[in-house]
Amino acid sequence: GLLTRQLDAIADAARSTATSPWVMAPMVATAAEAESFAGQVKDRSLTPGVMVEVPAAALLAYRLLEHVDFLSIGTNDLSQYTMAADRLSGELAGLTDSWQPAVLHLIAITAAAGKQVGKPVGVCGEAAADPLLACVLAGVGITSLSMAAPAIGAVGASLASVTSTQCEAAAEAALGAAD
Repeated sequence: GLLTRQLDAIADAARSTATSPWVMAPMVATAAEAESFAGQVKDRSLTPGVMVEVPAAALLAYRLLEHVDFLSIGTNDLSQYTMAADRLSGELAGLTDSWQPAVLHLIAITAAAGKQVGKPVGVCGEAAADPLLACVLAGVGITSLSMAAPAIGAVGASLASVTSTQCEAAAEAALGAAD
């Protein structure tokens, strides 16, 4: 009932403000979950999307995109679940870094799925606020970055200083790194 009430409230707010919000579900792991959520969202004339926070969602992003209109990669959770390391543990901080090749490969797989069907794939989380990693993310095909306001200037300046070709080369180098 909680999801129904939340979606109804968002739909009511959208009607009263003449807006068209995009709504996403967290922790989606299967295409069936994406399909179920998308149906409920579309029934309310809203735009459905899902968070990619577990490796299963990244690996099957193309199937999720059969049902939703966008994906948003939650890099903090994706890193934690990919590397099987608690992100709150200081001792394991190196494993939960979004620069980990396994995490970058999952991000690249997700971005490629979006590109193939012409749907946006964004990144939110600490990775989006890293000016250098933002270039790598753009290079793998990420279409938007969501970050805290204080990071916007540095990330914007970083992206403005490079070309798409440079971003793609940076992505290729990062994806080819051993660690």
